[in-house]
Amino acid sequence: MTLTFEDSLNAKGLQESMDCSYAESSEDACSTASTILLSSPESTSSLRSESWPTQFEIPTFSFDTELVLQASNEAYRKDGTLLNNPAVKSNILEKLADCIFVYTAYPSQAQREQVAEALVAKHPCLKDPVSFNGLYSWHNSLKYKLGNYRAKVRHLGLPELNVNSRKRNLAADSSTPGGYLKKAKKSEVNYLPPHPTGETDATLEKERVELLYEYKKRDNNKLINEKMAKTFSLRRNDVILNKPPVIDFKARWPALFEFSQIEDEFRRITLKPLQSTFLGKLDQYTPKLLTLYRRKGGAVGKKLDETLDMLNEDSNIESRREVAIRGLILYLGEKPEELIKDYQVFHDDDAAAIQEALTTFVLSIFVVSKARDEGLPKQAGIAIEGAEVLFGIPDVAHACTYLMGLIYALELRYPNKLKYTFEAFQKIFLELEDVNKKMSSKVHDLKVCLHA
Repeated sequence: MTLTFEDSLNAKGLQESMDCSYAESSEDACSTASTILLSSPESTSSLRSESWPTQFEIPTFSFDTELVLQASNEAYRKDGTLLNNPAVKSNILEKLADCIFVYTAYPSQAQREQVAEALVAKHPCLKDPVSFNGLYSWHNSLKYKLGNYRAKVRHLGLPELNVNSRKRNLAADSSTPGGYLKKAKKSEVNYLPPHPTGETDATLEKERVELLYEYKKRDNNKLINEKMAKTFSLRRNDVILNKPPVIDFKARWPALFEFSQIEDEFRRITLKPLQSTFLGKLDQYTPKLLTLYRRKGGAVGKKLDETLDMLNEDSNIESRREVAIRGLILYLGEKPEELIKDYQVFHDDDAAAIQEALTTFVLSIFVVSKARDEGLPKQAGIAIEGAEVLFGIPDVAHACTYLMGLIYALELRYPNKLKYTFEAFQKIFLELEDVNKKMSSKVHDLKVCLHA
């Protein structure tokens, strides 16, 4: 069960939550870091299993189309003759749309251009004779073909298509027909998946109710994992279509707010492991980050120097990670206190004041330490929409990791005052490129420096 800050106010609770709750869930998360979490074929048949590839592989087309392409490529190599065959083009577009749909129903401009580039590279006879790079007509044709393809398969009942239908948007707001589009925005692979075969809202709601009872039992992780995997599509419907307050969503899905389940949910959505990716990249970049902080001048440089003073020769990896994160926020021109709130507990009144403060947090990490018991470890928690949703996290870096997992699981927006920090978390530490939106200049420059 999830421990709260209130449960951990005394020294015994503080130590036990550190030793037991986190260790158990961390072990569960690490044990599945290199395998697909989606538990069973029945629960995963409706989910995408691959993210957009680094290099798009052009498929093999129909037999007659391949024969035409082979002959036309030979002719192109001999005298530069280009193929102009509407029937072949139609067949190619149909097959490409089918392949693209395996990865996403809404490819970005960059992704469509990638497909067009790969197509012309493999079959140079298909170059567009009027555009500079020979790609424009294919990129443009793919755009319209995919729109037609979505319209053709929408009747199959795919949620990510139905929720974006023009009629729904017009009914919501006739002045902005595209204003309510609900598409993957942060590189989600399974953004709004259909229910598993044979399941309905009613059958999955029954599973959810059963899950509430199973969650209260001890040593029941296997069954909880199975039911969480099976009800993933219902949970995404709740989050994306209904947008409930976080406190209400936690009451409906309490198991999601366990450490191991946050890891599992993030992998279902993005197909990436959460902790190993985030912390691995953070550790990889920490030496360069610290070097960048030391070189920074001006007022920001002075604040970074104060942050670097937290380190000494005996600093452990957790301290180095924390300094790297606090420094990153400063380096990007934002304020660490907007994300991380530090508290010390001297007596019960301080604990009550912290609980009161949590009600004002929109999206924050809070770090609590016992001022009179220096031997006890600090613990971190996460508060969202004025409610504590997680506590018992051993350090700031893990708290940032779980916060990113919750942001994806709950479909939350990044706070405007920390937009560059969270963009760096997503695109640098989690390596989830937002292909529908260009990287900001600040984060791009940082990424270049880290790879220099």
